[in-house]
Amino acid sequence: MKLNKTLLATGVLAATLFAGNAFGAVSAQEAAKLGDTLTPIGAEKAGNGKEIPAWDGGLKQIPAGYKGDGIYVDPYPNDKIQFTIDQSNVSQYADKLSPGQVAMIKKYSDYKIPVYPTHRPAAYPKEVMDKSVDNATKVELIKGGNGLGNYQDAIPFPIPQNGLEVIWNHITRYRGGSVQRNVGQVTPTESGAYSVVKFQDELTWRAYLKDYKPSEDPNVLFYFKQAITGPARLAGNVLLVHETIDQVAEPRRAWVYNAGQRRVRRAPQVAYDGPGTAADGMRTSDNFDMFNGAPDRYNWELIGKKEMYIPYNSYKLVDRKLKYDQIIKPGHINQDLTRYELHRVWHVRATLKPGERHIYAQRDFYIDEDSWQATVIDHYDGRGELWRVAEAHSMYFYDQEVPWYAIETLYDLLSGRYLALGLTNEETDPYAFGVERSSRDYTPAALRRAGTR
Repeated sequence: MKLNKTLLATGVLAATLFAGNAFGAVSAQEAAKLGDTLTPIGAEKAGNGKEIPAWDGGLKQIPAGYKGDGIYVDPYPNDKIQFTIDQSNVSQYADKLSPGQVAMIKKYSDYKIPVYPTHRPAAYPKEVMDKSVDNATKVELIKGGNGLGNYQDAIPFPIPQNGLEVIWNHITRYRGGSVQRNVGQVTPTESGAYSVVKFQDELTWRAYLKDYKPSEDPNVLFYFKQAITGPARLAGNVLLVHETIDQVAEPRRAWVYNAGQRRVRRAPQVAYDGPGTAADGMRTSDNFDMFNGAPDRYNWELIGKKEMYIPYNSYKLVDRKLKYDQIIKPGHINQDLTRYELHRVWHVRATLKPGERHIYAQRDFYIDEDSWQATVIDHYDGRGELWRVAEAHSMYFYDQEVPWYAIETLYDLLSGRYLALGLTNEETDPYAFGVERSSRDYTPAALRRAGTR
């Protein structure tokens, strides 16, 4: 499937025309909608009068079966499938799917989209939502859109004026102040054979460091450490990232510790379309978390909002009774275990700037209005062919008030292979929020300690 060249040209022109304008802070009158007709982070409170309900503050009651151990149970266990989208009826629902989703259904006879009742559980801690409201009248895009002025940790643009502001909302969204997770990643062959690479990830926002000082590292958004814990041939290798906000002025700081060489090295390739960690070429560095890093290589066009069937409330995919063999299948994950709902999304199109290099010439983002998470992204190659389709099977970590992902999938339509990241079914202690970390834990010297086999 080819991208629309006319639409592409229009998007580039539009981005060029408004590239010099100031973006960001809205008027106090406009910001007054937040908490009134809009949620504190900018979603429409009202439903659509049919499938999409009104937002009533999010999921307030923790399910009775949850033990507070990071093993999340389904808060909607009695919901039934309303209907299924497959090859027999995909044309009927194509206007509420991305081209990539339609292509997956057409490519695989067993790929289907089971549609459930829509719930809107997503909310953030009150402090985060209050800061988002405050950000609305203060935060501005600076340095050509590569930086944020007057930013405080929360959603910077709850009432976005352009596509780049929507993307910044995804990049900066709250994922818990300091969290550790143990997850698996697989890259099955076309026949479905796979092995699991196991990671222990740590993510700490700068303001949540035990020794946080506002004046130190002001351009850093968060610190990230990823240690490979299996298989044995890779175990002990560690990646460390200081995620800067303006990555043009100050590129992402990244280091890797190679356990075999017992050496720490700078890793400038951990950015843009550099290879993803232990991903067998199935994802780029900026495919992690659906999209991350500097946005400067693309023009960003806000296409608008639409209603769309997206993965949501994906608690079946973290069920501890499941083994990975029950999830991982040839061509795609087991769609019987997925859940899709009708939600409103922001559609943003990214087109590669003239003279810039990236393996993806265009990306179409579909961003959930209730969480600002990218939920579906279609990727096009340099010939304009639809190449890869990313889906984030989201869930709400209700005890932490954190919307995030159960697993991320990235399907390659050309090779018939895919990547699934974030598997926890067979992992011990999958999630731990509120871990205490200091700046010392995120220094290159700390990599050797983390990488001990």
